[in-house]
Amino acid sequence: MDETQRPELTIVVPAYNEAARLPRTLAQIDTFIVNANLTAELLVVDDGSSDDTCRIASQHESTAACYSVLSLPHRGKASAVRGGMLAATGQYVLFTDADLSTPIDYATKLVDALDQGADVAIGSREGIGATRVGEPAYRHVMGRVFNAVVRILALPGIEDTQCGFKAFRRAAAQDIFARTILHAGDDPVRGPRVTGFDVEVLFIARQAGYTIAEVPVYWEHVAGSKVQPLPDSFRMFADVLRVRWNAVRGHYT
Repeated sequence: MDETQRPELTIVVPAYNEAARLPRTLAQIDTFIVNANLTAELLVVDDGSSDDTCRIASQHESTAACYSVLSLPHRGKASAVRGGMLAATGQYVLFTDADLSTPIDYATKLVDALDQGADVAIGSREGIGATRVGEPAYRHVMGRVFNAVVRILALPGIEDTQCGFKAFRRAAAQDIFARTILHAGDDPVRGPRVTGFDVEVLFIARQAGYTIAEVPVYWEHVAGSKVQPLPDSFRMFADVLRVRWNAVRGHYT
């Protein structure tokens, strides 16, 4: 594609069994694109949903963006995000959770950080200017303990690796996601699969010398979360250890 013809922004929405809230989410994203006066691409990645997610996504007609649906076998969010980020054509590429727990309007703040020179801009629910609303206490404790481990073992200085709202320059996204190893196989999975793939993505970005900007955002807990406290916690901790082991073996260079 001619660089002058690329959309300014691709918005990637990974979706697993999101039939109930996807219509509202897509409508809000369309409204944002119009109000922001962007040339944009909107890409829904169906992660092998067992409900009507794929049908509803396919029937959506966007007048605001170049719109498409990528349908993949169910392999979890990491695989869905990776597929969408590598398929994106925009100059900047952002992925957001389908529940829009961070309002899509905050994409402007991430784009501003990229405009100012960052290669990667990540939404942060920690620090001055960030707001968390309605988060169950157990989830907050889980998150802070996990992030403390992440800072010690993999990413010192980054306060929030797990917010599902991140943007990249296209070249950086192509490079980083092509190098990811965790959850990139062909084996199908059962049920929702919450993982620590964000840690791997940011570890690769930092190791490759990309500039990472943390941007304070508003985040609201939305009912219907797919987080399963115990199994997801063990899986995410294991992922951090696997990132360190992969790095020791030189798999990210």
